[in-house]
Amino acid sequence: MTSTEQLQTYVDTWWSSVQDLLALLEELSEPDWGLATDLPGWDVRAIASHVAHLEGLTGGAPREDAEVPESEHIRTPMGQFTEIGVLTRRDASPASIIDEIRRYASVRHEELLASPPEDPAAPASGVFGAIGWTTGKLLRNRPLDLWLHEQDIRRATGRPGGLDTAGAIHTTDYLLEGVGFVLAKKAGGAAGSSVVVEVEGHAPYAFTVTKDGKGVPLANPVADPTVTLSTDRETYVLLAGGRASADPSKVTITGDTTLGTKIVENLNITP
Repeated sequence: MTSTEQLQTYVDTWWSSVQDLLALLEELSEPDWGLATDLPGWDVRAIASHVAHLEGLTGGAPREDAEVPESEHIRTPMGQFTEIGVLTRRDASPASIIDEIRRYASVRHEELLASPPEDPAAPASGVFGAIGWTTGKLLRNRPLDLWLHEQDIRRATGRPGGLDTAGAIHTTDYLLEGVGFVLAKKAGGAAGSSVVVEVEGHAPYAFTVTKDGKGVPLANPVADPTVTLSTDRETYVLLAGGRASADPSKVTITGDTTLGTKIVENLNITP
């Protein structure tokens, strides 16, 4: 697959994830919008507002500003940034938030169809380029953000589903790529140690620790890995996404159980 084709795949996955999220939001009752989610400090309205904010930024909306108060769930500059969209839409109706997501995503989609991205290394447009993101990073991250938040809302409102969509597969594969870092840096895997992660519906992912302490992927199957982790897609995403409802007991650990447990306990790799 060429880089241009890969970027188009990201665009297609983002667009389908937008439609999936909009369809879910349209189902919600007024009380649903006030339900708490797995994300500290955020209810369903906050998640939808956050999505509207970011889709607006990519779709040409004016940049927003708000006084972000100190809060337990706002710990980083990125957290302060993502809180802005929540604060500026505290009094917005659900219908207006849904319309905003649909409107700006449609504008962005038309732009991407009219002028398809070709260079993943090119600076991203707008505020994302200003923080150093490339076009490839932006296009790859948007479906992940959308699908994770769709799942947050599904769990909060008791509407399971959406685990076999393009967004689900994209997000899980994306998050699987981070296990090498967890093995080497967060779980303290020794040089030469290896892990194979088996998630239902995905090819196994294998990583090892190099002599200089870096976790790197292995192209070939590992005959006798130090540890093997096996689980389902939803469990893996909840753990790698740092969601409060994650259940580590649903991961089967084979081999070095001590190392495997450390990996599972430190699997959160989202910002």
